[in-house]
Amino acid sequence: MTPIYLYLDILVILFPFVLSFDKKVAFYKKWKYLFPAILLVGTFFVLWDMAFTHLKVWSFNPQYLIGITLVNLPIEEVLFFLVVPFSCIFVYEVLIAYFKTDFLKPYSLALNLIFLIFFIAFGLYFNQKIYTLFQCLLLVMMLILHKRYLKAPYLGRFYATFFICLIPFLIMNGYLTSLPIVIYNDAFNSGIRIGTIPLEDSFYCLLLLLMNITAYEFLKKKY
Repeated sequence: MTPIYLYLDILVILFPFVLSFDKKVAFYKKWKYLFPAILLVGTFFVLWDMAFTHLKVWSFNPQYLIGITLVNLPIEEVLFFLVVPFSCIFVYEVLIAYFKTDFLKPYSLALNLIFLIFFIAFGLYFNQKIYTLFQCLLLVMMLILHKRYLKAPYLGRFYATFFICLIPFLIMNGYLTSLPIVIYNDAFNSGIRIGTIPLEDSFYCLLLLLMNITAYEFLKKKY
């Protein structure tokens, strides 16, 4: 047994945690908003993960795990919903601290519309695939929520963060799916892959980040 998944979790959070004390970013001062947001969104994702693991949409290879589980999830998978949002929102705050111009703000509504049309079409085309359909449905709901009601001023920063974080996210997922640590059942997804990674995982990154930043910004504004 080699606990590679745990090593990956530690690696993902290590540098953002250490750099949280950078004077210009001062990310540690925002943890009072960050951790409740992560807890709220992470609870939803963990429950979703448990259900899909039960349905055998995906499974985990015990060869690369430490053997501690929460219901049917390895503890490393639960930690994933802490370390990935922590690191992505750290990047989000770095962009705010070091780049005064929100370069993607003029294009954020157009990006929203493009993603919205894409996820509607993709979800309808693969409507028999539960991972694809559920993923697209949630993203369509979130994008409509932002377009119609929230009209959030942070969407440009969010998209910049997503495009940056997608690269390490895919590298991590590449390890998870190539060893493999996480094994996907193609009966439940579109079968389209980026290397060994189901295309839907990039949607997963978008949804996870969007829900976390929405909750994080809500808490920052309210408290």
